[in-house]
Amino acid sequence: MSAAEHEATSWQPGSVREAGGGLFALALATFVAITTELVPVGLLPLISDDLAVSEGVAGLLVTAYAFMVAVLAVPLTTATRRLPRKTVLLSALAVYTVSNVIVAVAPTFALVATARALGGASHAVFFSVSIGYASRLVRAHLAGRALALVTLGASAGFVLGVPLSTALGTAVGWRTAFLVLAGVCALAGVLTALLLPSVPGGGAPPADADRGARRTALARVTTANALAYLGHYTVYTYVSVLLLAAGLATSALGPALLLIGALGLIGAAYAAARLDVRPRQTTVLTLVVVAGGILALGLAFPGTAGTLTAAAVWSVGFGAVAAVFQAAAIRTRGASPDVVGALVNSTANIGIGGGAALGALVLDGAGFAAVPYTGAGIVAAALVVVLAARRAFPATHDVGADIAH
Repeated sequence: MSAAEHEATSWQPGSVREAGGGLFALALATFVAITTELVPVGLLPLISDDLAVSEGVAGLLVTAYAFMVAVLAVPLTTATRRLPRKTVLLSALAVYTVSNVIVAVAPTFALVATARALGGASHAVFFSVSIGYASRLVRAHLAGRALALVTLGASAGFVLGVPLSTALGTAVGWRTAFLVLAGVCALAGVLTALLLPSVPGGGAPPADADRGARRTALARVTTANALAYLGHYTVYTYVSVLLLAAGLATSALGPALLLIGALGLIGAAYAAARLDVRPRQTTVLTLVVVAGGILALGLAFPGTAGTLTAAAVWSVGFGAVAAVFQAAAIRTRGASPDVVGALVNSTANIGIGGGAALGALVLDGAGFAAVPYTGAGIVAAALVVVLAARRAFPATHDVGADIAH
């Protein structure tokens, strides 16, 4: 037995404090993963100008990435299930690094799109494994808080990663922004190797009489997850375009995204505090704020101040979205933690890629003003699914029914 295998076998889940180093490593890795996925959002105008494509076509860089995740999350997670979980995560971070380097030096849009697809394949494995990984680091009744803390890394991707890369790309070029991101990915890989303990895989739920109901609950969670991301990314993929159309100066775009994104930490912190206590209430309130914020953006557009204020409200809500759906999916026990992670990852990216594509269609067809109304309607549909699925989104958390480690 190797040292890594022995460590994984002997690892025992503990408190959030005891697992702090591992949770920090996962949050850091999540930060670079989210930043890698979304960095084109703030750089769309620069990329489209440099590569001589429309902003709608440039937005497909997000779509191609997301659809690779959607298609490959389950099969790649299944194919790597016998490999050490830590090794899989570190390999994914290495591929992120390579993908960003290729994007930075690619002379054509086709090669940029190919490199983004490579990053999407890495993303398919990374988030599928990291969701199950975080739940295994702590005792079962603390899974919601652990997942919420890890998704602070995702919020930091919005708060720091995308806005800072946007500001950097505006100042010195979008290609330099991707090179800097590649360096940050490599650094995250080194720190993850040092801080993240190895944990065992497995954890499949029992094949008892309740298995069908658990799988149905998981299906409802992932459906709501896909709709929430679809509605959000229909608008968010083109937020830089919308803000510029609302009269925001190009030089102010990076700082504006930084400020708006920072407010997402409020939602993430709320999820960390409430998910293990009032999961249904937390989920419903999260979607109400997201849908309301996007709708308010549509009503305020093209007024600059109103559009920025509505985007800030929307960001507060979206800061909690990843955690509420990851925790709900894990707690259905509809599959093993890694397979649950793959399904959450896949459906989220169906929403991300579909949102980018749908947003492009609406933007090129009906125009700027119609994009927020489309997104708000889809998030409202996710809320309807949550309200109807009481088993999948229970009012309180039953510790005894939680996942087994």
